[in-house]
Amino acid sequence: MYSYDTVSEALNALRKRGFDHDFNINQEVIECKHLNIRLEPDAFEIVEHYRFEGETDPADESVVYAIQSTDASVKGTLVSAYGVYAETASETLIRKLTHK
Repeated sequence: MYSYDTVSEALNALRKRGFDHDFNINQEVIECKHLNIRLEPDAFEIVEHYRFEGETDPADESVVYAIQSTDASVKGTLVSAYGVYAETASETLIRKLTHK
């Protein structure tokens, strides 16, 4: 597994390794608006994840996920806040993301 000091460093390195699409959480799925696709929790795998804690600002606390569809046809990243700033997601999606 790789090690990164910042979110932007992780995102840049992951893009260079083929994780070039941006995913966002939308209730019970993750979606890539650029590709117009929505993946349910059983349709994607978390390949890697990196947790970053803000030194002074709680808003800087986040997790970067390297994600691929189960058929490996789509690879991208998801940046998600955690703690009090976490996005609204379904229980199933939260379980998937926190299992790693």
